[in-house]
Amino acid sequence: MRKIKTNIKRENQIKNVKKKIGVIFGGCSPEYKVSLNSSYSVITNINKDKYDVVLIGITKQGDFYLFNGDVEKIKSDTWFNDKDCYKLLIPCSKEDNRLVFVKNSKLEYIKIDACFPVLHGKNGEDGTLQGMLELLDIKFIGCDMLSSTLCMNKYISHKLVESYGIKVANSIVISKYENNTKQINDSINKLKYPLFIKPMRAGSSFGISKIYSKDKIGQALSKAFEYDSEIIVEENVDGIEIGVSILGNKKLYVGKIDEIEISNNFFDYKEKYTLKTSKIHVPARIDKETEIKAKEIAIKIYKILKCKDFARVDLFYTKSGEIYFNEVNTIPGFTTHSRYPNMMKESGINFFELVNKIIDLEV
Repeated sequence: MRKIKTNIKRENQIKNVKKKIGVIFGGCSPEYKVSLNSSYSVITNINKDKYDVVLIGITKQGDFYLFNGDVEKIKSDTWFNDKDCYKLLIPCSKEDNRLVFVKNSKLEYIKIDACFPVLHGKNGEDGTLQGMLELLDIKFIGCDMLSSTLCMNKYISHKLVESYGIKVANSIVISKYENNTKQINDSINKLKYPLFIKPMRAGSSFGISKIYSKDKIGQALSKAFEYDSEIIVEENVDGIEIGVSILGNKKLYVGKIDEIEISNNFFDYKEKYTLKTSKIHVPARIDKETEIKAKEIAIKIYKILKCKDFARVDLFYTKSGEIYFNEVNTIPGFTTHSRYPNMMKESGINFFELVNKIIDLEV
């Protein structure tokens, strides 16, 4: 009898062992500060009764550190300091998913069960970090390297989705290393104005311009090339922008659709994070038939681009009733007032539940 009780006790102890989740924040990206805000919200809403949180910060220069300080320092961007940070060594140890760090001039290790990258844009959402984690055989939450790379490349994702019969805007790609100005201008002038000129791999509307005439091309190209060596020039889709939040893998859960009401040229970085002249409607002001159609298209895109765990699919809905694919955000904004969590909230999943449902998918 004693042996049976002992075994039961050991089984319960094993069950009660908390999983360690490494939340990765910051990043060598123009969206560094956006990541700090999203990460703070995620970290403070992880179920601490179920998970131990390991904080992994990436500086603006791209250096990795184990952060052992107050989480409020992440929100205020004062996390990076000698007192709270220990240098992480990359590559890490593949043995037992151990992170190797330097403390008091000695190597120490910490085991993690999975990483949750809460990064936005270049070097965090574009497959680079995901590729490193895959190479190290570290389990992580969110889209894998292939999906992240496909979704971040606006042109390739458009062409792939278009091949499945989904509408996309007409566009061309221009490389920073192309020197034939006349050829570039001729290619652009085959498109219909107004045009959007965007960095190929950037988020939060960094480097994007909307132009209405030829004389603005040069200035818009220069602005976009500040953020990437390739840019996409695409025709404007005359309609409203709607978003579809998707959660899951085999079984998908779709939140309420939202709609961006724009009073300016487009939903740029300033408007995304201040909403001074714009408004987001949740649910979107569309009829039931359109809602069903938009969700079906978004799910199809989610599957085509091999998305995993969660993502936000952005679409355009035109006055003539057509739906166009815009882009997929594989790590959408994750503060309590961000679009993805609010769409899920309107469908009955609060922020705390959402964060932990996403982690539960992989751990």
